[in-house]
Amino acid sequence: MKNGLKTGVLLAALAGLMMLFGQFFGRGGLTIAFLISMVMIGGSYFFSDKLAIRAAKAVEVSPEQLPEYYNIMHELTTTSGMPMPKLYVSPEQQPNAFATGRGPNHAAVCVTEGLLKTLSWDETRGVLAHELAHIKNRDVLIGSIAATIATTISYAANMAMWSSMGGRGRRDNGNPFILIGFALLAPMAASLIRMAVSRSREFEADRDAAQMIGTGEPLARALEKLNGFAQRIPSSVPPPQASHYIVNPLKNRKVTMSNLFSTHPPAEERIRRLRAEYAGGPIQDAR
Repeated sequence: MKNGLKTGVLLAALAGLMMLFGQFFGRGGLTIAFLISMVMIGGSYFFSDKLAIRAAKAVEVSPEQLPEYYNIMHELTTTSGMPMPKLYVSPEQQPNAFATGRGPNHAAVCVTEGLLKTLSWDETRGVLAHELAHIKNRDVLIGSIAATIATTISYAANMAMWSSMGGRGRRDNGNPFILIGFALLAPMAASLIRMAVSRSREFEADRDAAQMIGTGEPLARALEKLNGFAQRIPSSVPPPQASHYIVNPLKNRKVTMSNLFSTHPPAEERIRRLRAEYAGGPIQDAR
């Protein structure tokens, strides 16, 4: 409930930032930017499953090909009262997994060949429960809403900045440096909030997965392994798709970023919370 409330507050903050931007620079450019964003993000939302599967070069597998994979997901969906998603395997050798699709009736789950070689089936069960939780919570929709608002602000900021530099700002008496500064900082703030939404949804999926299977330990062990391999084994996952995976597949790339700029929470914190839940202790909210 706390995670859901936090997500709502973050989305409201994004919407408030967009409204402030409209008041500050005028609503004409904001409306145009919003329509462009809706077309772009809306298209990716409705075709998210096809885009993600194609980017992962994944192939659909049958129950005969991977009976354990199918049986675990069948058990989880039956227990949760959800439709069975399509199951895929990607040739990626880095152990990882993701879920995609605009809702429970249009969903797909994909694991990599590296995951199937690395994790036990008990650990894989924890991973699949996490991905099913994303589907159940409609996190693709939540992420798309956040992306639409953040992208709108970014587009509008570019238009407003050039308008201010050309002396065509909404407020003729305004300081152009203040206007330009706001146009530069607003997209950064929107991006930070969007990433915070993504991290919050990961924590929520971890918790729901632990509740789904009755323990957080299998997922905690899986995250330990996946995080370690992600730092050692490179991945060809395109950066726009990285946020969909259970652990950041691009950790191997030599890019240093603050946790504030990450779409994934620190693996150590996720593991700690899962084991606190497994041990029956309280999970402290350290976000």
